[in-house]
Amino acid sequence: MGAEAKVLPSGVGEPAIPDGAIVIGAGAAGLVVAHALAKAGVPTQILEREQRLAEPWHRRHDNLHLNTHRDLSSLPGVSYPAGTPAFPHRSTVIRHLNDFAETHRLPIAFGVEVEEIEFRGDHWLLRISEGLKAARHVVIATGRDRQPFIPAWKGMEQFSGRIIHSADFGKASDYTGKKVLVVGAGNSGFDALNHLSGAETGQMWLSARNGPSLLPKRIGKIAVHRISPLMASLPTWLADAVMAATQRLVFGDLTKYGLPPAPSGGASRLGSDYTAIAADDGAVDAIKAGRVIVVPQLREFRRDDVVLDNGQRIAPDIVIAATGYRTGLEKMLGKLGVLDAKGVPLFNGAANDPKLPGLWFTGMRPSIRGCFANARIQGAAIANRITSQKR
Repeated sequence: MGAEAKVLPSGVGEPAIPDGAIVIGAGAAGLVVAHALAKAGVPTQILEREQRLAEPWHRRHDNLHLNTHRDLSSLPGVSYPAGTPAFPHRSTVIRHLNDFAETHRLPIAFGVEVEEIEFRGDHWLLRISEGLKAARHVVIATGRDRQPFIPAWKGMEQFSGRIIHSADFGKASDYTGKKVLVVGAGNSGFDALNHLSGAETGQMWLSARNGPSLLPKRIGKIAVHRISPLMASLPTWLADAVMAATQRLVFGDLTKYGLPPAPSGGASRLGSDYTAIAADDGAVDAIKAGRVIVVPQLREFRRDDVVLDNGQRIAPDIVIAATGYRTGLEKMLGKLGVLDAKGVPLFNGAANDPKLPGLWFTGMRPSIRGCFANARIQGAAIANRITSQKR
């Protein structure tokens, strides 16, 4: 099952070229594509820079749950334990990923950092922390949220309060009695507000540049994510219209509470600027009740307060930057011309660049279905393309 290419120290010739694939990254997308390739008879090895599976999930805050439904978020051949809530806790997701890797005996090399990959005409050369490796196919599955991103706001170094990324949210109880500013009205921003809506905080603010594409987790007893396969099958314009109508029917006109309108539909933004659809689980009620005040964009920090675009000043104790993530792929792939200005691969899944045969990406963009369901689809598609080329 494993592609056991010999690793040579850098500068000592080049390793043999096995007729198989190397997958970079052992998250859900990487594990699933490796499983699909192995099932298709393609020798495969996974390289993971961390020392254990699901390290990003281990590092995330204690309140984190999947926004996607349990039944649409399981990996092939394994299931969540009986009694798992509809939206599993991060600890359950960690167990699920480990169960998947163990069940399928996936060959994972931990603690291996891929520094750069080079195209050699008929194969790929990987410069790794241990030396060199080669492969006919390389699948990049390092994730679109590899590196938390905080803008370089003016004056932030002199601010007397705390500035954290939403990835480091911690526990809702950590914010008891604190005045909190959440910057960003996307999925991460609403996730933070959902948790804070049940905490005994001081005043809260939401700084929003754009309004969100926002759906409730449930309508009545129905988990909205259950209809995601249907939504994904619709033309983009129709999916946009259905989401916008659902948002208006469930929440009313949120512009009355200061939220700007979304610049485009939820399905369109998934493809254009990779903005995930936000899920509400208490945040909207907090906004309507005045516990969260929507304010303009953050302009700059002062020592004891924050200046907004309209000149208003507010004085939060904690600023949560729900400002997204970066792929961090520039060093590894920057010379290949396959990344856009934000570092996101120009192609994903079964698509690839004919001038760079054997280079694939999976799990690098958000999906209506969610990352786990999309990993299954893209993993199978990549395995099918690779095996069809070998026939």
